Amino acid sequence: MAIQYFWRHPLAEQVREEGRIQERQEMTLRVLEWRGIPVSDAVREQVLACTDFDQLEVWGQRAVHATNAAELFADE
Repeated sequence: MAIQYFWRHPLAEQVREEGRIQERQEMTLRVLEWRGIPVSDAVREQVLACTDFDQLEVWGQRAVHATNAAELFADE
């Protein structure tokens, strides 16, 4: 019976959250790359170091309209 409820366990939630964060990090970088915008090592490192889902959401939206990768971090 305990296995049925594992998805409610805090550890399971932590794993899901980490997956969501990693997915958002990768998508932000992919959008820039798909658009032909060069991504420096410094930008890549900053995006991959971020664990704030809301901040990654903002950067992901900016990646859609940015003309260069540095624009992700505007107003910070």
